[in-house]
Amino acid sequence: KAAAVVSANDACAALAEHICGSIDAFVTKMNERAAQLGMADTKFLDCSGLSDDAYSSAHDVAVMSRELMKHKKITEYTTIWMDTLRDGTFQLANTNKLIRQYSYATGLKTGSTGEAKFCLSATAQKDGIDLIAVIMAAPDVKARFADAQTLLNYGFSVCRKYEDRDWESLKKAVKVKRGETDQVEAVQEQGFSYVDVSGTDLSGIEKKVLPDNSLEAPVKKGQKAGKVQYLLGGKTIGEVDLVTTEEVP
Repeated sequence: KAAAVVSANDACAALAEHICGSIDAFVTKMNERAAQLGMADTKFLDCSGLSDDAYSSAHDVAVMSRELMKHKKITEYTTIWMDTLRDGTFQLANTNKLIRQYSYATGLKTGSTGEAKFCLSATAQKDGIDLIAVIMAAPDVKARFADAQTLLNYGFSVCRKYEDRDWESLKKAVKVKRGETDQVEAVQEQGFSYVDVSGTDLSGIEKKVLPDNSLEAPVKKGQKAGKVQYLLGGKTIGEVDLVTTEEVP
């Protein structure tokens, strides 16, 4: 909580030592994870970010932030405005002022050094869309929050989200050759959502069910039996597999 809310570097060091036994071992893990995420322009040298020789990019910070936001527990900390530790003897006040200033804010983290100036990874959610705005080298605290809010407002103004809320009801009979039965039921394997960043009207999205007409027994349960295609303006924007609900000997 202290690390997330008030950028407590001593808390980061305590976490690192608890998880890996030492800060150096933890930093090694940090760099390994960064490489796994494709953060090619990042190098960690400590667990606080205070080393002048460490570096990252706005893109990499966004990638890291996106991965962190998959763990919804984090927002329980990053949306705290004020709190206390040690039975009320230690006060916490969030360094991310967007939590109070911007109604859609969900986090995430501030940072500043003399060389990096004022930085921020700002996350927000509106109408089912999650956005991340990364600010680096802002001249002062107010500028980093103002610029992040401007970016997020722009993002929400152009982003449109389509979500197929009826996908679980899709059932399709697919023909089976040389089976004990001549057809098998297939369903959509998973849901589908699409985010457009050009302001396009998504009400015209079409959904086509394309069964596999060459299916031959034996058929396993969960076997691919075609696909569901989503189109916008005649162009495919995504596909999801059709899978069988039972086996056919």
